[in-house]
Amino acid sequence: MDFIEELRWRRMLHDMTPGVVAHLRSGMRTGYIGFDPTAPSLTIGNYVQIMILTLFQQAGHKPIVLIGGATGRIGDPSGKDKERELKPEQELDANLERQRQQFYKLLNFEEGPNKAIMRNNLDFYKDMNVLRFLREVGKTLTINYMLSKESVAKRLETGMSFTEFSYQLLQAYDFQRLYLEEGCTVQMGGSDQWGNITSGTEFIRRNLGQKAYAVTTPLLTKADGSKFGKSEQGNIWLDPAMTSPYQFYQFWINAADADLPKYLRYFSLKAKEEILEMERDLANDPQTIKRLLAEELTIRIHSQEAYESVLRVSELLFNRKADEHFLRSLSPEDLRAVAREIPAAEVPRDLFQDGGVSIIELLTDLTDFAKSKGEARRMIQNKAVNINKVKMLRIDHIITHEQLLHGKYLLIEMGKKNKFIVVAK
Repeated sequence: MDFIEELRWRRMLHDMTPGVVAHLRSGMRTGYIGFDPTAPSLTIGNYVQIMILTLFQQAGHKPIVLIGGATGRIGDPSGKDKERELKPEQELDANLERQRQQFYKLLNFEEGPNKAIMRNNLDFYKDMNVLRFLREVGKTLTINYMLSKESVAKRLETGMSFTEFSYQLLQAYDFQRLYLEEGCTVQMGGSDQWGNITSGTEFIRRNLGQKAYAVTTPLLTKADGSKFGKSEQGNIWLDPAMTSPYQFYQFWINAADADLPKYLRYFSLKAKEEILEMERDLANDPQTIKRLLAEELTIRIHSQEAYESVLRVSELLFNRKADEHFLRSLSPEDLRAVAREIPAAEVPRDLFQDGGVSIIELLTDLTDFAKSKGEARRMIQNKAVNINKVKMLRIDHIITHEQLLHGKYLLIEMGKKNKFIVVAK
């Protein structure tokens, strides 16, 4: 695989410095992308850059993940129209550790001559005092050079602290350290990082008399111009505790048709010929492309087991033919996923012991599924209430612990659409 050509046909190439094509074609090279731990999880937006590192590795090159233990403490002004709020160091360290585990899952750090490595740029600065920083780092670039960068120029009117102004120096020095310590000659990132990345190539030219290279990708936006990775619920996280595998899967299923060509090329690891064939053969069937992409990404980001659970949860929520036998075949993990996707209420498990709890009380006082006891009686008399896929026919029915699925869950349905799950704790 030719890395630059791969980015080009995927429409993931925004800009590059002269000579990078020949440099990459002349042998295995080492390149890096930096990630600041400003959140407890990576997002789908971050995953664009992980895809770049993945393709870089598949092309036979060696990727470096640089975690910003230092730069995360400063705040990157790129793309921001006002000063970032500094996060507590303890929070940043916790975020860093959670993100580290995600990277280990998404790239090959274990085998091969081009196995990925991970560095933390806090190691570059933790023993450096301010005078040494000013002499070794601050002396390299002129104020005029730094002011010419877009990330700085856009903020001149609204203002920028020296802290954020210095971010460009830290990112540039990062590149120089990785060049010296890891033989890293290429830095990659989003197009908004061009100024910071080329500052790094300038550091290496001025301080080391050597040549380094930059490659950037377009910032990913939706067809309507909105920022990618945002939904009504916020970011689409790669951590299943923050965005469940079901929600993750549904994000791709519900994507706008106009966004599909971009999503498919940015996120599928299928070969060029296979993707072009899908685009041609399924041009009039976008839903199938969405389903195939959702499957591929859910398995890759989460697991095969998580994907199969997503299908079972979807079957329960959307297939009206899902019966009691199917419901009882679901695992505790499946039902836990269901409880995240539909209205749920936690109730004490003790209520289901001894004499149990009446269905009227369950529908009203414990869950608010019905607004009044009278409404609950009418719902049952109209045969509109199902408990665990079994139609309730008596208003004096008692629910006991024996009806709890896996000793914990109870599915309540009214009509064809309204579903509610009780979680006994």
